[in-house]
Amino acid sequence: MTTTSTTGLAPGELATWHRDGFHVERGLFAAGEIDAVRERFDALAARGESIPGHWTLDPDADDLLGRYPRVMQPHDVDPASLSLLLEPRLQRILTTLMGEDVVACQSMYYFKPPGARGQAFHQDNYYLRVEPLTCVAAWIAVDRSHPDNGGLQVCPGTHTMAVDCPEEADPTTSIAREYVAPPPGHDPVKLELEPGDVLFFTGSVVHGSNPNLTDDEWRRSFICHYLPASATHIAQYYLPHMYDFAGNRVAREAAVGGGPCGTEHDVAMADGRH
Repeated sequence: MTTTSTTGLAPGELATWHRDGFHVERGLFAAGEIDAVRERFDALAARGESIPGHWTLDPDADDLLGRYPRVMQPHDVDPASLSLLLEPRLQRILTTLMGEDVVACQSMYYFKPPGARGQAFHQDNYYLRVEPLTCVAAWIAVDRSHPDNGGLQVCPGTHTMAVDCPEEADPTTSIAREYVAPPPGHDPVKLELEPGDVLFFTGSVVHGSNPNLTDDEWRRSFICHYLPASATHIAQYYLPHMYDFAGNRVAREAAVGGGPCGTEHDVAMADGRH
């Protein structure tokens, strides 16, 4: 039987985190908790009413994701999503992995129905621009996530990389324009996650997903982003959305300039692509 330490991690898992830059916590959330998340967002989709600044519905779009776009910052308008973002079980693991307390700065919900495009390999801190250090994600599987339905892939060891300047992604397979090629020696790991599993990874980890190639499997996910409490700067977009785990609003300085790749970063943010 695997034992868990007071930090929330089994022996050896912290060392694996430092080696690979990601950690999968199996079964962190119970089935009933995940069912409630799925039902809440399915009800939003069924209503088919846009939420300005958070969910922009385009039912006439040629692309499937016009009908099921991702929901941005649902914690601003949904108390249950705020509670999930600030869940103490996430906090316990995040602070262990990062070595200090963290501050919440983003939530997102992806529907990813059958036939939907994926997201090309990328690094999260290209968008968030947390300084110093980097951001960290908690990617919560709402459905079973596997290679055929566009499950997430991560490139071990890329957490030690600087943020790379991306190339242009293939728009027929990716919802985002940015693409960072997996570097030699860091082949992607195709993860398989069950509902309630949580994938943690840092902002330099190269990761992405393929399209959902199944006929009848959705790959929904609730994604949270955090920054170390000692970080002083983050991209302007995230400033109004930040909380500590006591539920208090938190302020930081806006990251200045175009980031490591010049003005393209500001274009990406203006487009609301992350």
